[in-house]
Amino acid sequence: MTVLCLAGYEKGHEFLRQVKRQGSHVALLTSLSLKDKARWPRESIDEIFYMPDDNHKWDRAQTIDAVSYLARTRVFDRIVALDDFDVETAAALREHLRVPGMGETTAHYFRDKLAMRMKAQEAGLFVPEFIHVLHHERLRHFMEHVPAPWVLKPRSMAGAIGIKKIASAGELWPVIESLGDMQSHYLLEKFVEGAIFHVDTIVYENKVLFAIASGYGRPPMEVAHEGGIFTTRILERESEDARGLLAENERVMAALGMLRGVSHTEFIKGSADGRIYFLETSARVGGAHIAELVEAASGLNLWAEWAKVEMAGGKSHYQPPEPKRDYAGLLVSLARQERPDTSAYTDPEIVWRMDKEHHAGLIVKSADAGRVRGLLEAYARRFREDFFAYVPPQDKPTD
Repeated sequence: MTVLCLAGYEKGHEFLRQVKRQGSHVALLTSLSLKDKARWPRESIDEIFYMPDDNHKWDRAQTIDAVSYLARTRVFDRIVALDDFDVETAAALREHLRVPGMGETTAHYFRDKLAMRMKAQEAGLFVPEFIHVLHHERLRHFMEHVPAPWVLKPRSMAGAIGIKKIASAGELWPVIESLGDMQSHYLLEKFVEGAIFHVDTIVYENKVLFAIASGYGRPPMEVAHEGGIFTTRILERESEDARGLLAENERVMAALGMLRGVSHTEFIKGSADGRIYFLETSARVGGAHIAELVEAASGLNLWAEWAKVEMAGGKSHYQPPEPKRDYAGLLVSLARQERPDTSAYTDPEIVWRMDKEHHAGLIVKSADAGRVRGLLEAYARRFREDFFAYVPPQDKPTD
């Protein structure tokens, strides 16, 4: 079997290793700008090709032509997008080359924030009130009937990139006008105050075979725009929040048509009504080292399991290993030091340390959820003194 992996950014090392371990031929298509920077696991890659890119963005028509050229002398049995920004390109390639896997219609539900909200709402899931930034009179009506603040979101970015919190109609209209012809690529959503959660999932043949619920310390959008320490931790498995989130996650996967793969899905529990609202989802492993968090608590590496799912392809049996039931917590901060030193953090619960310039990060693991929570709170205070730095948010993705 030959597997073509698309990766505009460097990630998915363990996916590549697992595909190779299973005896497949691994081809990687990545950004030319990464050629001399990325540290790919070359021992697990048979062929590597580079696409010219503009800030890791590839021209879709050129990509289809390039892969079609490669397909003259290779049969690609699977095409997999390792990064969120490559999901729609991979779907277009599958349809063009008639390779099995998620097509463009379903891919939109896992990339386009407007499409996923509309589909979830049609299925009866709770979503914050929203409107497409398209028809101005409808926008005025929305703002008259849905109290501010609102959140202006790009439909196809990832994480908190490009998101703006809007306090009034007077503030919104100049922003909309500044978007010009890009207005239709945005949606406007009611800002719901509450706690933000995520569920990380493995799906095979429409069945959720593994899911784990976690809660952010502060909303990621707030951390990105105002600065702070990013934290998230595995929820107590029998808690009301965890059970409710897992149930809603199953409904999301069914409504959006996830046949097989992995997903990172975010929810908010409204402070005013206690209701769980669907925020957004994806057809990929969660970023920000959430895969390492999940592995610390469960023993499952989501990248490796995703590779097994792709290789099984609905034609053979797949069952993830029995997960462990430990708890884990993750914290990450931008650091004012180029190489921050976390050696003063010596608790035995520490199982992972971040190795990235101008970043400090740790993962702690324990059988006791309370111990994890206490360590995260203490470390967040220490990180602010020892490392914390703030850089204003970017409107475009960066390395």
